[in-house]
Amino acid sequence: MPRTARIDAPGALHHIICRGFDRRAIFRNDEDREDFVKRLSRIVIETKTACYAWALIPSHFHLLLQNGGTAITTIMRRLLTGYAVSFNRRHQRKGRLFRNRYKSILCQEERYMLDMVRHIHLKPLRSGVVSNLDMLDRYPHCGHSVVMGNVEAPWQNTDLLLSLFSEKQSNGIRLYRSHLAERASHPPRRELSGGNLLRSTDGWQAIKSSKDSETHRKGDERILGDSDFVEAILARSKENLEHSYRLKSIGFNFEKVLRRASEVFGVPIKAIVSGGKQPVRVRARSLVAYWAVRELGMNGTLVGRKIGLSQSAVSRAVQRGEQISEGLAISMEKNYPG
Repeated sequence: MPRTARIDAPGALHHIICRGFDRRAIFRNDEDREDFVKRLSRIVIETKTACYAWALIPSHFHLLLQNGGTAITTIMRRLLTGYAVSFNRRHQRKGRLFRNRYKSILCQEERYMLDMVRHIHLKPLRSGVVSNLDMLDRYPHCGHSVVMGNVEAPWQNTDLLLSLFSEKQSNGIRLYRSHLAERASHPPRRELSGGNLLRSTDGWQAIKSSKDSETHRKGDERILGDSDFVEAILARSKENLEHSYRLKSIGFNFEKVLRRASEVFGVPIKAIVSGGKQPVRVRARSLVAYWAVRELGMNGTLVGRKIGLSQSAVSRAVQRGEQISEGLAISMEKNYPG
């Protein structure tokens, strides 16, 4: 079965689940866990990604991230690649550390934010890593201890979470902990682990055709939300895909993106791809990165190779390029001579 495309957008809330290859341990000791958290903290700060919840279990991890402008695929590629190389070197091993693909579920924020935080932060307790809620309060490898104020992690966004319980922080912490305690002894809710209650297997057309059915709610394993939310997200995703396909169908490719950026800034194509930190070259390169990654849907790593940028530099360039495109009110197509 072909893989379904990732669904993402600025502001999207994602529940990320990643397991070790063949369910083997990806965290053998505290040094592993501390290395992973250090990498995660650096990446979310650099990309302005909000992290509301996280938990490290020996064989897998859970994250609740909100897109701040950098694609979740880019963030996860940096995190997983860097950690895997470090883990293999540290333990003198070779081969794959993670399964082929992490799971990413886009969540309806206003409906599932609090339930998803609770679901993730209870993972160490439910998996037997800690034996009770008091121990979880101080378990350093889960975002719950950060919310409780027992572990420092300034990169984790606790203010927004606590504000959903109370305007006063101390009262918010108390109510948050009560929220966790309510279901600490219950099994996890099935839908929080993998998409909506009922999933669609026939794609967008099947979801639309079931619109008037009360027994077949719209669902998709990549999305957690009510029917209207699922339909809206899939419609937006379909529009983005159609836009990319339309551009490609009329002949847009990376070479034409370079020519368009060269036109806009009056910079030779060779100067764009050969590096250099002159402001005009940086702006042209940023626009190329934005149009190639966001408009044409090209892989960021591949784009980076073509214009001499690292993976992390491409992410920053895409963000700059978006601001440039909006500031100059220009598009990849506008006034393009063909």
